[in-house]
Amino acid sequence: MLTEYFRMCSIDSEAKTYLYREFPKYYVWNSKVKTWTKRKTRSVIGRIAIANPREGERYYERLLLNHVRGPLSFNDLLTVNGKQCQTFKEAAKERGLLESDNSISECMREAVVFKMPFALRSLFATILVHCNPTDIRKLWDTYYEDMSEDFSRLYGNSHNTILQSTLNSINNCLQSMGKSIDIYDIPQLDHNFLEVGSSECREINEEMSVQIPPEDIDAQSQLNPEQHHAFTKIMQTINAGTTAIFFVDGPGGTGKTYLYRALLANVRSRGMIGLATATSGVAASILPGGRTAHSRFEIPLQTSESTMTNMSKQSGVAKLIRKAKVIIWDEAPMAKRQTIETVDRSFRDIMDIDKPFGGKIMVFGGDFRQVLPVVPKSTRAEIVNASLVKSYLWPLMEKIQFTRNMRARTDPTFSQFLLRVGNGDEPTIRENLILLPEQLTIKHSKDEIPEESIIKEIFQNLQQNAATTKYVTERAILASRNDHVDKINNKLISQFPGESKIFNSFDSAEDDTNNYYQEEYLNTLTPNGLPPHRLELKENAPIMLLRNLDPSSGLCNGTRMICRGFSQNVLHAEISSGHSATKHVFLPRIQLSPPENEGYPFKFIRKQFPIRLCFAMTINKAQGQTIHNVGLYLPQHVFSHGQLYVALSRGISMSTTKVLVLTEQPKCQKGTYTKNIVYKEVLGLEDTSKPIQA
Repeated sequence: MLTEYFRMCSIDSEAKTYLYREFPKYYVWNSKVKTWTKRKTRSVIGRIAIANPREGERYYERLLLNHVRGPLSFNDLLTVNGKQCQTFKEAAKERGLLESDNSISECMREAVVFKMPFALRSLFATILVHCNPTDIRKLWDTYYEDMSEDFSRLYGNSHNTILQSTLNSINNCLQSMGKSIDIYDIPQLDHNFLEVGSSECREINEEMSVQIPPEDIDAQSQLNPEQHHAFTKIMQTINAGTTAIFFVDGPGGTGKTYLYRALLANVRSRGMIGLATATSGVAASILPGGRTAHSRFEIPLQTSESTMTNMSKQSGVAKLIRKAKVIIWDEAPMAKRQTIETVDRSFRDIMDIDKPFGGKIMVFGGDFRQVLPVVPKSTRAEIVNASLVKSYLWPLMEKIQFTRNMRARTDPTFSQFLLRVGNGDEPTIRENLILLPEQLTIKHSKDEIPEESIIKEIFQNLQQNAATTKYVTERAILASRNDHVDKINNKLISQFPGESKIFNSFDSAEDDTNNYYQEEYLNTLTPNGLPPHRLELKENAPIMLLRNLDPSSGLCNGTRMICRGFSQNVLHAEISSGHSATKHVFLPRIQLSPPENEGYPFKFIRKQFPIRLCFAMTINKAQGQTIHNVGLYLPQHVFSHGQLYVALSRGISMSTTKVLVLTEQPKCQKGTYTKNIVYKEVLGLEDTSKPIQA
């Protein structure tokens, strides 16, 4: 059957387009004459005999057949880019289907070519933390000269200074990831060698060195009346040193971030510490020195009514919290109340003061019209119960309302429409359907592919502008579900100019000694938060980071970047947004596992670059961003509170915000309708003490 498959691929152009496992869907095997003929009726599922990795070449041959389309012979399977391999294992490695035994060393070797010593040191630290290398000392010895190249130019023949400077730089990266250089098998860092008279811990020194943008210093004089009232009230509390918890509430575009930046600039310019955190990585990247709340306060992924953070009272983070004059937490409504309550309990312990947050001045902010905490497979009542308004801390917060929308000056009609959508005041017909303004909607004919319609509208002149960072980062298509996002990303990367490279992940099930879960099955899994098995990249394509790798360097979950280059084991990317914009970084493949609530009966491990394409993204990932040209793709209705409002409010005007609705429309109504879901009980518009119907 296999050799006849080879023969069919050599004589039939259609046969060459199929993998061996796909072949029985389109061709039928005639056992009498031992040949394949085109199938005319009923479809079947193709199967390949199971092989265990311990079977050696048989397993690697099977691996190749699952990935190589239209091979003409066994020799054709063994040939990769014109090179004849001696074994199927070697051919699988050459095609990137099998992880190399020295992939970590190759990752460093490939990154050396770019000649960026600081980024190389950061990559080395990332490998130590996330890749579990076996021979760290050999890795250090091999690439020490490349990692210290800039210090060699700076310090000449002072070998000890070069060594200690290199170690100190790596240690700074490691410490921002919660590790120390002392636990690794590399030369010891002399902690006294580079001291400059500071007796403070690294965390405090790091915060004190945050650069204050000049425009933020001037922001205080540019505040509107609402912002000025909030600024004055919070600064009076800071100056008095009294305890207070504020919540700055306002729709997108009312200037909450502008207020935070003015507060941080004022506090930091006076030599005090102001901590900037946010629930999402995107929101954190907008604030100077911003970090996600989970990384800053070492919050466990799973929180309950009694959990504490992982901070010890003697740690540098605890010392930083004691010295902080004000702590800002943006996008707070996205966090589960249990997460914020966990931080409250830890702060009380760290400060030894039994007051909310240990007596610290907290400034929370956000918009309850936007998406609420994600609670998998939950009811409406469970989602509301997990939100901040149900916390014991909510009544203790002093509410500051922002209503003055900055965008209203350019498009007042759009701003008013958004507010009605967010508040649930836009008139509805059956099933919470609202009428979209005609200017927002994309008209497409039945003959046209829907995805092509929205791509043409948002990514006009893509071929001519693909190399322009501003063009790529100011555009995005939003969808409510990951499968819709993947579909659009795959279409756009195929249209994006340049030569593509396919990176296949290495998937496994932990402790699956009997090989019950075949690799081709694991390859089909798409858990939330994990990169795809098949990742297609091109230079200058937009990508998004899916893990907190190095938050202090801007590498947070949700950080948008531009792919600047790649090899088999390393990616070269440039951060495209936030306070770390234009910084160049290297990304290795790392092992990733889905959260426990995904429900797999085994521990699934995927080794892949922790990114995905970012032409399109989910609505939840987009929260906190402003996108100049935004499209909303709705083959299905939104399914959660605030999703429609979040998607529409990413845009800046009605003329640059477009919506493609593919759901069935009411027959007796004119115009385009889509569903708007609003839980009014979290907006304070209804009595929250009333029972909530699930």
